[in-house]
Amino acid sequence: MWNSNRKTSQNVELCFKLMKNAEHVLLHFTDLLGYLRGRTVPADEAENTLKEGVGFDGSSLIGGVGIEESDMIMKPDITTFTVCPYYFYDKSVVSFICDIYTPEGKRFEGDPRYICQKSLVKMRAEGYEPTAAAELEFYLVQKTSDGSFQPIENHLLDRHRYFDIAPGRDLTENFRLDLANALFTMGIDVEREHHEVGAAQNEITFRYADPLTTSDNIVRYKFAAKAVADRKYGWIATFMPKPWFGKPGSGMHIHLGLFDVKTGRNLFYDKNGYAYISQKCRYFIGGILEHARALCAIVAPTVNSYKRLVPGYEAPVYITWSRKNRSALIRVPEYFPGKENEARIEFRCPDPLCNPYLAYVAVFEAGLDGIRKKIEPGDPVDVNVYHLSDAKRRELGIKVLPSSLKEALEEWESDDICIKALGRETAEKYLELKMQEWKEYEPHMPENRNEVTWWEQQKYIYA
Repeated sequence: MWNSNRKTSQNVELCFKLMKNAEHVLLHFTDLLGYLRGRTVPADEAENTLKEGVGFDGSSLIGGVGIEESDMIMKPDITTFTVCPYYFYDKSVVSFICDIYTPEGKRFEGDPRYICQKSLVKMRAEGYEPTAAAELEFYLVQKTSDGSFQPIENHLLDRHRYFDIAPGRDLTENFRLDLANALFTMGIDVEREHHEVGAAQNEITFRYADPLTTSDNIVRYKFAAKAVADRKYGWIATFMPKPWFGKPGSGMHIHLGLFDVKTGRNLFYDKNGYAYISQKCRYFIGGILEHARALCAIVAPTVNSYKRLVPGYEAPVYITWSRKNRSALIRVPEYFPGKENEARIEFRCPDPLCNPYLAYVAVFEAGLDGIRKKIEPGDPVDVNVYHLSDAKRRELGIKVLPSSLKEALEEWESDDICIKALGRETAEKYLELKMQEWKEYEPHMPENRNEVTWWEQQKYIYA
C-alpha cells in the first residue's frame, strides 16, 4: 500500500517505481465550490508532467480567471501520489492532487488548496499546530424510472437500523468493506465504518491529520465512494445534505484541535476545566459561535444544506456548545483519561458539499479570532436544546443558524471573517457564485421551505 501521508524521499522513489507499471495518471484539484476537476495523461508523459505541469483553460472553471488571462497550469504535488484500485477503470491508474499556477510560475491565489496551505503556514508562524478530522455521511441510491432517486433498501427485511451489521439485512455492509479496502489502497488510514440512521446511509472515518492533508483525504474519500458504488454495484454514492424530506440528512461533522508547535502540547486540554478543556479552547469555541451564522455560507454551502439544518434531527440549529450533547452546534467529545492529546471540539453544522480546504480555513480563522479577542462562549447548554421552549431559549440568549442559503450569504456580507480567511477577491467570487445559485433556485422554491425539490435532487445528487 502507498501511504500518501508520509512525505519522505523514499516515497518519492517509490512513486517513480510504481508509476512505471501505470497506464494513466489522473491529475485532480478542486474548483472554488469544491467540485473535483482534473485531466488524465498517459503514463509516458508522467515524468514531464511532474516537472512542468499541464496547462488548461482557467476561464472555464467555476471561480477561475477571466478569459483575458485564461492560461493556467496544474502541477502535481508529489507527496499526494496514490494508486487507484484496478477495477475503478479496469486499467492501472495512479493519481496526484495538483497545485494551480499562473504561466509566470506563481501560485494562483484563488486555488482553494493554496489558501489552505497559506493558512497552515500562518497558524504555525503564530505558534499553533492545528489538527483536523471529519465524519462524512452519505447515502447509496438508485435512480428510479421516473428520474427521481431512492435509497438502496431491502424491502423484504428490516429496512435500516443505526449500527446495523447483520449479514443479509444490511445491503450496504459489503460496500463499506470494499470502500475501506479502496481507501487503504489509496493511502488513507480508515479508523471505523458503520451504517448510519437512514436507509442505506453510511459513514467511514479516517485518521486525523493537519487541515491540508485531511482536506486532501476528504476529496479522495468522496472520489473513492463514488467509484466503488458505480463500478462494483451500479449504485450512486451521494453526499447531498438532504436528499429527501422526512429522512435523516448527511452531515460532515468536523473535529478541530490545536497544539503548541514547539512543545507538541495540546492547547485545548486542561485537567481541571469543564469537560477537560482549557480557557484557550473556550475562547476558540467563542470565536466559532460568534461567527457561526456567517460561517454557514462556507460550511453549509448549498440551497439543500438548509433542508438538513431543521429541528427534529441531529443536525444542529441553535448556536450553543456543550459536553457530549449532540443537539449543540459545538460538542466537546468525551475525554478518556490518559489520552490528553485527543481533547478536541466537534463542529456539527458542516455538510459534505462544502469545499473542505475553505471550510477548515474559515473555521480555524474564526476560532483563532476568538482566542485573539478572548471571546467567551457563554455557559454550556447541557440539555436537549430542541426540548427547550422559545421563551427559555430567549432567556438563555440562544441564537439560531440561518434558515436558508440567502440568509447565510447576507450574514457573510455583515461579518468579515470569511473575507479574512479567503482573501477579498476569492471571497467576492464565492459570494457571487452562491448568490447566482440562490437565484437559480428561487423559481423552484416550494411553499414548505423544508420540502426537497426535484431541482435540488437533479443539481446535488451527483455533486
